[in-house]
Amino acid sequence: MALLKAARVADVPSLDVVVPDHLAAAARVLAESAAAMKRQQRGAGRRFAVIGHRGKGMNALASPDRRLQEVKENSIRSFNEAARFAVDYVEFDVQVTKDVCPVIFHDNFIVTEEHGKISEKRVTDLQLEDFLQYGPQNKQGKNGKPLLRKMKDGRVLNWNVQSDDPLCTLQEAFEKVNPRLGFNVELKFDDNLVYQDEELTHILQAILKVVFECAKDRPIIFSSFQPDAAQLMRKLQSTYPVYFLTNGGTEVYADVRRNSLEEAVKLCLASGMQGIVSEARAVFRFPTAIPKIKEADLSLLTYGTLNNVPEAVYMQHLMGVNGVIVDLVPEITGAVSDLIAVPETDVEINDLSGQVAKDAASTPNFTQREISFLLRLMPELVQ
Repeated sequence: MALLKAARVADVPSLDVVVPDHLAAAARVLAESAAAMKRQQRGAGRRFAVIGHRGKGMNALASPDRRLQEVKENSIRSFNEAARFAVDYVEFDVQVTKDVCPVIFHDNFIVTEEHGKISEKRVTDLQLEDFLQYGPQNKQGKNGKPLLRKMKDGRVLNWNVQSDDPLCTLQEAFEKVNPRLGFNVELKFDDNLVYQDEELTHILQAILKVVFECAKDRPIIFSSFQPDAAQLMRKLQSTYPVYFLTNGGTEVYADVRRNSLEEAVKLCLASGMQGIVSEARAVFRFPTAIPKIKEADLSLLTYGTLNNVPEAVYMQHLMGVNGVIVDLVPEITGAVSDLIAVPETDVEINDLSGQVAKDAASTPNFTQREISFLLRLMPELVQ
């Protein structure tokens, strides 16, 4: 078994504790996976995908880990930096401005300082010209408005990164980002707002217009936490797969469809969606959901801080997860390359976008001793 390396557990900020009672369930799933492997001795399988979160990683401005402040997230520079490593896709957040232009930005509000006071404006209430005035500018010698970020605890921080870059549109991403990269386009909506079908249709059609005009041969995946938006995107087009994003029961919402992996499976089957993107903690808490997801012919990706730990990524691979969305792109791509052998098949990057990835990459032929070693790591991963 290859040596585990790259990011240490201690390097990963704000890991939540997994309920210890679920470790036994995870152990059973891993043991069953090992037994199945020994019975079947599969020679090849699907590629295990690594997806760069907001490009080369999100900006955690309050974190002491400087790697999370290297390059401006959701920017052309961040996407192309990620392309230097063995990532299959980059994930980014798309919203639509008031004048119907899809732009790439994560937060619902854009924050700046005007006349000594903090100013917040909803991204979707801005005209494109106004949106692009924040942060560094493409035009040499022109200064943009200072870009700040409001944290969940209410603090407002300067959006300082080592390598900054201007805000961008979805069209620019298609035109300027390395064409080998697939795009995981997250359809971003505010959890605090209620959207009517007509409004959702207007937003999604604006995004689809850019995608159909610019995508060419680039693999595309759509995903969204907003159940109605995900369902509607599946109705509006059948060219690209749609994945439902879920916290998988790690948080509770008024909309029951968002509260468990079981509900996510029901939604996907009812709507014809092709996959689920779950918080990684949910996979470890409820590992018995994975066989049900596979039986439903759905692909399974995960996101979250646990995906910055090679051991956690490797365990998900063994459990049948199809890919991970990560922040520490250099470290995790290196670890995946060492730990997970990519089968020599004709399967290319379009595994996730061209068809449902029913099988995870070929599971390594590991011993019971190695399984025990991985299971002993679990408490360390979640402390």
